[in-house]
Amino acid sequence: MEQRRWTVLFPVVGLIALGAAGLVLFALGSTSIGLEPILVGAAAALIPVAFVVSAFLWIDRWEPEPAKMLLFAFFWGACGATISSLVFNQTSRVVGDILTQGGGGDFTLLIGAPVVEEATKAAFLIAVYLRRRHEFDGVVDGMVYAGITAAGFAFTENIWYFGRIFAQQGFGDLEGGVVALFLLRGVLSPFAHPLFTSMTGLGVGIAASSSRASTRVIAPIVGYLAAVGLHAGWNAMTKVESGSAFINLYFLVMVPLFAGAVGIVVWQRRREQRIVAGQLAAMAQNRWIANSEVALLASLNGRRNWLRAVKRKSGDAAAKTVKNYQIAVTELAFLRHRIEQGTAGQSAEHRHGVLLDTLHAARTAARG
Repeated sequence: MEQRRWTVLFPVVGLIALGAAGLVLFALGSTSIGLEPILVGAAAALIPVAFVVSAFLWIDRWEPEPAKMLLFAFFWGACGATISSLVFNQTSRVVGDILTQGGGGDFTLLIGAPVVEEATKAAFLIAVYLRRRHEFDGVVDGMVYAGITAAGFAFTENIWYFGRIFAQQGFGDLEGGVVALFLLRGVLSPFAHPLFTSMTGLGVGIAASSSRASTRVIAPIVGYLAAVGLHAGWNAMTKVESGSAFINLYFLVMVPLFAGAVGIVVWQRRREQRIVAGQLAAMAQNRWIANSEVALLASLNGRRNWLRAVKRKSGDAAAKTVKNYQIAVTELAFLRHRIEQGTAGQSAEHRHGVLLDTLHAARTAARG
């Protein structure tokens, strides 16, 4: 009973704490640069964050993560990771001043900020991995949680940057002000923070998919170090004084890295499809799903066509019920695959029973 009560209360307490952190950040921003610049910064920051979050939700279509978990990830990035980074970055600046005799700003930019910010963003991923490992079905889930967390962090950071430049230079044009900064942060690099932190998500996803104890420890560490390295490299690029040199570095370094990350996502998405398709025949044989549904459930295209047909015939509510059934099938398929691979954990059999009950309930509702 006590454990169940804590499970219910913890998310509520966490959201309250993150809300308080958000209020502190708002107060600090409006006090230091003014309310109007903060509001302008928030309006400008909404555009790239909406695009980034939509992209990660599109990636997460096979087995969508719980909305409350994604919301928590975003708010941790926007409030918890941001305020934690603010405190530790100030400390790193002092340390940098001591070590470099007054060069604390560069020390924080190139070393302190990448180490601290990637650690605070990674904290959410590690917490989910340790407490709710069943939420990780593979690499894609790790990258989605990482991307949403980083999107929240970038949102708050962009508010500050846009607000500060507005207070100093106004809206400006392509040469300066909010317009020029939006071109850099909102057009050229909206995926910068998500790309960095996705390396940690990649490591955690590999750890969750592995049965080797050494891999479960080493993979998240390697992913975190890769995130720090990319972050430090990006910050170093921003120190380049020549605009043409920055553009050249951007297309030579950042674009290929981003393309590589997209390639990993596409590859893993296809792997997820093969996993689900590989489990459907046995599930149909056990009469958990109908034989006629195997082809429909084996691809995203088949699922979309099924939902469209149901929506035309019976409306949105019926389509939502069928979608819940599709998700229940996917979750059970992933769990059965993890059980076969020996990576499902000690509570696998209990969770299998729970998911099977969920599937039966969803199927009954869908058939109705």
